Amino acid sequence: MRILILGAGALGGYFGGRLHQAGLDPCFLVRPARAAALARDGLRISSSLGDYQAEVTTITPDALQPGWDVLLLTCKAYDLAEAIETIRPAVDARTAILPVLNGISHIETLQRAFGVERVLGGLAKIQAGLAPDGTIRHLNDWRWLTFGEIAGGMSTRVEAIAAAFGAAPGMVATAVPNIMAQMWEKLVHLGTSAICTVLMRANVGEIARAPNGIGFMHGILEANAAIAAAEGFPMSDTFMQQYRGVFGDGASAYTASMLRDLEAGGRIEADHILGFLLEAARRHGLPSALHEAAFLHAKAYEQRRDAKRLPAST
Repeated sequence: MRILILGAGALGGYFGGRLHQAGLDPCFLVRPARAAALARDGLRISSSLGDYQAEVTTITPDALQPGWDVLLLTCKAYDLAEAIETIRPAVDARTAILPVLNGISHIETLQRAFGVERVLGGLAKIQAGLAPDGTIRHLNDWRWLTFGEIAGGMSTRVEAIAAAFGAAPGMVATAVPNIMAQMWEKLVHLGTSAICTVLMRANVGEIARAPNGIGFMHGILEANAAIAAAEGFPMSDTFMQQYRGVFGDGASAYTASMLRDLEAGGRIEADHILGFLLEAARRHGLPSALHEAAFLHAKAYEQRRDAKRLPAST
């Protein structure tokens, strides 16, 4: 199986490194500087599940040609347009594109670019970061890669991907018959954490300890679940019970990555998470005032960032 991975950062580097450890020899599509660093130092993973270092195969965009079975797309949602043009020379009739971006809207964008039959659904649950020296630091035991056919059910290609990826140590790769339902579950969870922590500029525990903080977070969770149900993907009682607990824990230090990026002065996925949920709420005639406030907050931050008016401490 010929595997192409866009990037060798925290997510793509971790999963790709584990696939390499299993003997699959994935190829990393990287810019020349990253290719040179990998040629010099190898791909390095630091993890409680086992460290790994190895020479890996890389390719730069100018040398890209078709002939790949799986293309793992690991970019941020705001880089999707550039990523599409980068990978376009690699995609042919045999290629299954497996995106693990946050949100839902990228699916339709990729389908328009490459055809409905080329695009799988996918999600990753992992916490990792790229250290200044290029080492991929795996931060906990999260190591899950889940994927499936957008239309539902199982297929020969997703079963083949699961069989190949399943041999890799330090990760759990699973093909499922209901990937869109699972992607909506992640969006309800992610959207709730983003709206709450971005609006309040605080982690879940800090919000929970504030007056009616738990009620506020539970209200956002219920609103996002209503959006998902209107889209045809109702949340289960088990899911809702689990995340009422998550968003009711006064001792939690949990925060959305969007808030961490915002506080660091970085780019954020405002349109792809907050904007997408706001548009969906409006489309179905659901209450959207808090979604609008969160989206406005994030977009105003982007305006301030673009104007280089962020505080020096961020």
